[in-house]
Amino acid sequence: MHSESKPLGEFDLIQRFFKAGADAMRSNNEKVLALGIGDDCALLRPVAGEEIAITSDMLVEGRHFLLAANPELLGRKALAVNLSDLAAMGAKPIGFTLAVALPKVDTVWLDAFARGLFAIANQYSCPLIGGDTTAGPLTISITALGSIPSGKAIRRSGAKVGDDIWVSGCVGDARLTLAALRDEIKLPEHDLKQIEPRMHNPNPRIELGIKLRGIASAALDISDGLLGDLQHILKQSHVSAEVFLEELPKSITLQKQSAAIQNQFAATGGDDYEICFTAPIETRSAIDAISKELNLSLTRIGSITKKVDETQRLHLLNKYGDLLDDAKTVELLKSFDHFAK
Repeated sequence: MHSESKPLGEFDLIQRFFKAGADAMRSNNEKVLALGIGDDCALLRPVAGEEIAITSDMLVEGRHFLLAANPELLGRKALAVNLSDLAAMGAKPIGFTLAVALPKVDTVWLDAFARGLFAIANQYSCPLIGGDTTAGPLTISITALGSIPSGKAIRRSGAKVGDDIWVSGCVGDARLTLAALRDEIKLPEHDLKQIEPRMHNPNPRIELGIKLRGIASAALDISDGLLGDLQHILKQSHVSAEVFLEELPKSITLQKQSAAIQNQFAATGGDDYEICFTAPIETRSAIDAISKELNLSLTRIGSITKKVDETQRLHLLNKYGDLLDDAKTVELLKSFDHFAK
């Protein structure tokens, strides 16, 4: 990291890199934001008939992003992963806080990081309203807030027997990118450039989440792997599910890999930040219309099958409907563990 001859203090750092960008957005958000950066707390004005959704995510260097990651893309992704959580509940972003630990003050790095951060904040009208900075290993922690009409939040606990299971976009490209960057898999440069933005520059599906209000019965965003994350819905909804493994939506680039790699990366690869949701069969035409309106593929991958009392089960099927229960397939049901070695 670069540093200046005269070190910046905490409040100078906030003033220089973050307060100006936050203040520039306040005029567009004054109906909800009563007070932003500069006091002990931000103040929000909840609108009558609205609920406030709150989510937090932390990114740690070496754990969630590679060493020497592009700071502009990192700034964008740090907020994008939180906006993805809001999208899964059908929330409209209204603001976020930022806490950053920095090994040292690097003005070049901070300029680029702030540029990426405020680019996506402006894209989704989500102002920075507070936070903190300190010295330490590079760590970025964001808390994002969103607004939802009362009673319209899409929860994980609403899946019903007979519902379809859907997923937006494609899954597995972020994991394929990571494999290529680690030299686990050799990809032609053109192919890597095609999929690399899926890992470094994900798009939170805010518009989709809002349009799924009143249609989806349950939803979540895919951060730790599709099948592992889907099981959170099954657990909280007390249901079982069947998923057709070969129906998982994959990019053309991923489809060039072996069937085993395709299935593994699509089923368990993290960092997709797509939306997995359930919905009644009678909403299929409405979901197809949303897909066309947003120009975003929405793929049916399975269905909710039965109520369960204690053990939530996810069954994987091949294209013929046969149960896949071998050891390798069972391994696909595991999600990423942030504390695993």
